[in-house]
Amino acid sequence: MAKRAVLTPQQHQALLAIKGFSGRDTVTVSELAERLQLRHHSTDELLDRLGDLKLVTREQSVADRRHVNVHLTSRGEQVLDKLSSAHEEQLRRIGPKLSMLLDRLTSIAEYLVCGLARTTCGTRITAALRSAHC
Repeated sequence: MAKRAVLTPQQHQALLAIKGFSGRDTVTVSELAERLQLRHHSTDELLDRLGDLKLVTREQSVADRRHVNVHLTSRGEQVLDKLSSAHEEQLRRIGPKLSMLLDRLTSIAEYLVCGLARTTCGTRITAALRSAHC
């Protein structure tokens, strides 16, 4: 989905991280770098690309001139909303199939654990496995 919006997955993650700072509409470059687990200079480059796309703006903090605050632009908000809506629709479509697959994997795991419990006689793990799953 991010590719259709001409965003890389990393750019999409950055927009989500900026939007996701609760109770705030701004984030510092350092906070964003930490959230994305990137080095500061990599985050700066990422923000340069997002700025070129007019999705974010940066401005020096008035409270602390060492910090730079990052904001989503209205265009950034719109792009993020469109991507989120598309992802929500995709999850609605594939959700039932994912749920069925998860149920099947759970059944397989239980079968394997119970089989292990039956073949591993005389150990503490046998009792724990049987009481938990079998």
